[in-house]
Amino acid sequence: MIEIEAVLDGDGILRSCRASGHAGTGATGVCAAVTVLMRTAVRTLSEREGITIRCDAPEPGFLFLEADYAEEGRNFLFAAGVFLLEGLMSLAEEYPENCILSIRRT
Repeated sequence: MIEIEAVLDGDGILRSCRASGHAGTGATGVCAAVTVLMRTAVRTLSEREGITIRCDAPEPGFLFLEADYAEEGRNFLFAAGVFLLEGLMSLAEEYPENCILSIRRT
């Protein structure tokens, strides 16, 4: 089971996202899809002015990103967070036995 937890601030802006675990048998491509979505978010956000990304992938099956932003990066981070979460929600809905997503607001 892949467990994903996203944290949004009070304005709905992505502050962090953590994915851990493996989808298991019968869910070909789910692990890869989560990895691609999260790594693409990290690469896209880390190249954007006004956004600071910290990312860690200490072992297979674990990826964590944390975002801080200045005002000039706010709107881009909001949009990128919506895109990432829509992709992750889609996977969790299609593969509920293999992937679970929780979203927490601070």
